Amino acid sequence: MTAGLLLQYAVIGLVVLASVLAVFRKLAPQLSNRWLAAASIRLGRHGRTAWLRALGRRLQPKQATGDCSDGCSTCGACGPKPPASARVDAVPLEFRPRDR
Repeated sequence: MTAGLLLQYAVIGLVVLASVLAVFRKLAPQLSNRWLAAASIRLGRHGRTAWLRALGRRLQPKQATGDCSDGCSTCGACGPKPPASARVDAVPLEFRPRDR
């Protein structure tokens, strides 16, 4: 195996890992936030090196602030508004046979 092929496999592995993490955070946000919080607590303990504590602070999940910009969707007020055409009562379709 050449060095170029090994580098190619490493880059592809990192891209696949990043994709899996992004999908995991999208499909299981609460579990992802719990795991990030646990990792952040472990890395942020006193006695750790400065770069590990900095990594722990960076891994902390964002907390819901209660305003509409954080996207927590707990109150239901931040959700998308229905389109204007959906708010109007729809008229049912009426099919008539053709005149011959």
